Amino acid sequence: MQSPVVQSTATLSPTDRELDRALASGPLRDIVIPPCPELLIALRAEMDKADPEPQVVAGIAGRDVAMSASLIRTANSPYYARSRPVTSVTEALGLLGLRMTEKLLTAFLTRNSIRVSSPLLEHFWDTSTRRALAMAHIARQLYGVDAELAYTCGLFCHVGIPILMQGVRGYAGTLTEALARQDRSFTETENAAHKTDHAVVGALVARTWRLPTPIYQAVRLHHDFTILRDTNVATEVRTLVAMGLVAEHLVTLHEGATEQREWSLYAPACLACLAVSEEEVDTWLDALHPIFEGVALA
Repeated sequence: MQSPVVQSTATLSPTDRELDRALASGPLRDIVIPPCPELLIALRAEMDKADPEPQVVAGIAGRDVAMSASLIRTANSPYYARSRPVTSVTEALGLLGLRMTEKLLTAFLTRNSIRVSSPLLEHFWDTSTRRALAMAHIARQLYGVDAELAYTCGLFCHVGIPILMQGVRGYAGTLTEALARQDRSFTETENAAHKTDHAVVGALVARTWRLPTPIYQAVRLHHDFTILRDTNVATEVRTLVAMGLVAEHLVTLHEGATEQREWSLYAPACLACLAVSEEEVDTWLDALHPIFEGVALA
């Protein structure tokens, strides 16, 4: 496991202290958190520069044949409607742009580092990618919200689920129960069975991969909507949590899945936090439809 950044206990946030306790003595003591892929580290280092070089990003993409093929396949999807097929990574990058290429490569590398083998999670990464795209779209409609941060948060919200599936005995049954129950939350069902949940595990992955602090804090809190009015929680984190539920709702509608109880309980609070109306959310669904469709084709 990649070692977390060492901090003084006095400077740790409540989230960090909770995650440290979970690793040290809780039910997650022996769970395996996959290290951040080297190619993703290289990609983030380049994209963090003031003026990222497209050829460097193309070179990173070209170091993995499957990743290159995925990028080219996305560029050739009906969503982009080109008359002539893209045949190289450089062409794909030119069509997609640096930021979209970064998103696609991040999703690919994450998906291939955190394997999903259960039939219960057959469409896990399609849904995760749609959630990430929805959060990025919502961010662009709001003032002062970083779309790249929102995308990554959406991608990582549920990464704890496959980690628990791989490392905790009996979790498949818990997942089935959690998806079906309407009398308590998903994380309450997980904690009743295993004394931990996917929000904690997902936050551990995001922190281990050295993602920005607002991301792993929002991943940890994305089922705790009591924080929307808690001024002790950073505004950016509260905004990401509210956006996450709206994005989940949009993806659920698109996929024809069963709406989870959280939307009926907390939609008004999330919409108020974001200062948006249900009518605006409806327009977002229309705008996202072709983008969501492209995920399945990519």
